[in-house]
Amino acid sequence: MSAPKFKTFDVRPLLASGVEPLPEIRKRVDALEAGHGLTLIAPFMPAPLIELLKSEGFESTMEHRHDGSWSINFWRA
Repeated sequence: MSAPKFKTFDVRPLLASGVEPLPEIRKRVDALEAGHGLTLIAPFMPAPLIELLKSEGFESTMEHRHDGSWSINFWRA
């Protein structure tokens, strides 16, 4: 099996304008096809989201980026 293809979604602009990003994240995660994943860029590590998606069968990896933000990859194993 090949590595998943990831689409990137940067939630920082939504958060900066006071918008809750969960509905948009949910829409993107629910639309993922087999072999695809979502890379989320956030200003903090979204631990509750990681736990939620883990409970739904998603795998994740995360990286603290040089600019202080977090990059989190989600995909179904």
